[in-house]
Amino acid sequence: MPLALIALAISAFGIGTTEFVIMGLLPEVATDLSVSIPTAGLLISGYALGVVVGAPLLTALGSRLPRKTMLVALVALFIAGNLLSALAPGYGLLMAGRIVAALSHGAFFGVGSVVATSLVAADKQARAIALMFTGLTVANVLGVPMGTALGQHLGWRSTFWAVTALGVVSLVGILTLVPAQPLDRSGGLRRELAVFRRPQVWLALAMTTLGFGGVFASFSYVAPMMTEVAGFSSGAVTWLLVLFGVGLFAGNLLGGRLADRRLMPSLAVILAVLTGVLVVFVFTAHSAVLAAITLLVFGAAGFATVPPLQTRVMEQAAGAPALASAANIAAFNLGNAGGSFLGGLAIDAGLGYTAPNWVGAALAAAGLAVTVLSGLLDRRRRVGRRPVAAHPVTTSAAA
Repeated sequence: MPLALIALAISAFGIGTTEFVIMGLLPEVATDLSVSIPTAGLLISGYALGVVVGAPLLTALGSRLPRKTMLVALVALFIAGNLLSALAPGYGLLMAGRIVAALSHGAFFGVGSVVATSLVAADKQARAIALMFTGLTVANVLGVPMGTALGQHLGWRSTFWAVTALGVVSLVGILTLVPAQPLDRSGGLRRELAVFRRPQVWLALAMTTLGFGGVFASFSYVAPMMTEVAGFSSGAVTWLLVLFGVGLFAGNLLGGRLADRRLMPSLAVILAVLTGVLVVFVFTAHSAVLAAITLLVFGAAGFATVPPLQTRVMEQAAGAPALASAANIAAFNLGNAGGSFLGGLAIDAGLGYTAPNWVGAALAAAGLAVTVLSGLLDRRRRVGRRPVAAHPVTTSAAA
């Protein structure tokens, strides 16, 4: 794999850290800025919605830029957003900083996925995407726990200063390691928009929203589930998140390899496993040991979906994949926001802290159903294109 993929992974590490670390710092932020925990929690939703808006918007605006130039501009925006967050004197500017950083998120992974696949042979494209997304998984293993610990000991602003510095490192990496990307002169924005006329592109986006919505319905409430139901101490949550991150790391790499072999069958199996794990989690959450094991498997199954989901939408948007790829990152975050919201509704309804697992299982099962439908449409299209064998015609002379 080219070194340029390492530069993309470092950027993904910074983006993943700034996205998820706020979950571990909500009490510190709420206390320092004199807001409630639910109000501080809106910083998570605000970021996710910023990704949903920014992914297609910035990708469209940058459609006439060389892709390397676009990546540099997006990382610069990421740095600016985190710098604003570190300096924010109040809640309003902190939210603004989060949204500014989020605007770069989806476009970066969308354009970055296209760049990653351009650097390798066709049979390694899903693994190239997986390597870039490894930055996200390592962020959960190292970045989020370390950022949480840093923020708890030196104040939450120190975490955003650290992420800002990481953004500078990733900017240097992209400038030095990513090769120049030719300007796409094949149709620009009009051609990118044209791929959304394809039904399979929309089905791919639905798979992502539903499948990953299932992951976040449960993950958003994993801390209270592990402390209030499984019986872990609050101090153990950091290490449980590390365990979950290990699962993410392994699942991401496994998903990339499976997707390069057989994309749609692999995706169907992964979503089926994710559905089953979430159902099992409802029951294993009542035992500390079983809950920890399930959390590891849940992380692996959850992130094993990412490379095939991203590869699928790029495959169906062949010829103009950048905007569709960014839209798929928006779909991931729409699933994040929607899954988290629905999981919260289940808790508010008095169904307990394990109820989000049922919500997640239902969403993952819906994603599986869309995947099966999309695969059937693929098969029907291939059968329709298959040439019909000529049958011998018996003539009276031959008789």
